[in-house]
Order: sequence, then structure tokens, then C-alpha cells
Amino acid sequence: MPVRMTRTRFEELVGDALDELPEQFANAMDNVVVLVEDHNETEPDLLGLYHGIALTERGPDYGGVLPDRISIYREPILAVCETEEEVVEEVMITVVHEIAHHFGIDDARLHELGWG
Repeated sequence: MPVRMTRTRFEELVGDALDELPEQFANAMDNVVVLVEDHNETEPDLLGLYHGIALTERGPDYGGVLPDRISIYREPILAVCETEEEVVEEVMITVVHEIAHHFGIDDARLHELGWG
């Protein structure tokens, strides 16, 4: 059975996950915003998604663009978890996973590192 949780509480968990990032990573994040959304319209089971140009792909002509977005999808995360503790863990994993994409780390490397 999915966990029931208010949007406010879920947003707090995402904020907590961001606060847990090592300072050097938090400081290196550039032109990116993290958003909580209910679900992805085209892939409703997706837990999170990075939309943008990874730091490793930005060239000297990068500038004047809207911020990249990291979407954390509330409904699918709640659906795969059975306890609030599982939600906390899944939010952390999803936030780290999507931030890794911002830094240019692909899914294969994330799996090697145990974050897949």
C-alpha cells in the first residue's frame, strides 16, 4: 500500500536530502533548480528526471539560458514505498541520482557506484 504523505512533508524530505549533499557538490551546482512534481505526464512511474545540459557538456557559449530542472516525482515515490522511512531513503536516492546527471554521471556509472 502506498504511503500517504502531504506535499509539504514530501517537499521537506527533498529539502533535507539537498541539505545532506556534501558542501563541495552543493557549491558546484550551477544554474539548476529542484522541483517537486506529482508525476511525469509521459512516464508516470518515473521517480525523478534531470532536464538540462550537464556541467560536463557546457561549453564556452553556455549562458543566458533558463536553469536546468531536476524533477522529483512525489506520487510514484510514495507508490513504491511502504513506510515513511522508505520514502526518506528513496527521496535521497532519487535526489542524488538526478544531481549526478547534472554533473554528467550516467546511469551505468551510477549503478557501478551503487546509486542505480
